[in-house]
Amino acid sequence: QVQLVESGGGLVQAGDSLRLSCAASGRTFSSIAMGWFRRAPGKEREFVAAISRNGINTRFASSVKGRFTISRDNSKNTMFLQMNNLKPEDTAVYYCAADSRRTYSSTYGYTESSYDYWGQGTQVTVSL
Repeated sequence: QVQLVESGGGLVQAGDSLRLSCAASGRTFSSIAMGWFRRAPGKEREFVAAISRNGINTRFASSVKGRFTISRDNSKNTMFLQMNNLKPEDTAVYYCAADSRRTYSSTYGYTESSYDYWGQGTQVTVSL
């Protein structure tokens, strides 16, 4: 079992920055590939970013590439999502996800089915 707790969401203005955190417990963090997803009002949950177990490889949705950065600190069992130049269309509930089944340390998944544990979500609201 992996428990995930997100934090760092809030209400900001367009152009501002936020950093989300995801604290993991229940399993050796370095054995888990991680990702962020989001669900905007009235829309399906979508992929935002992913990071491999070793933190070397990352992937971003085209809508956030160049503005968001994903990172992890395996010594602190925590993953981060740095979000810069936020836009109103980034408004969503952001979910942290863990892939405990990934074999290789340098790979990651970018579909919901790749992940077997999910956090409860944190709300990010970006106003004009």
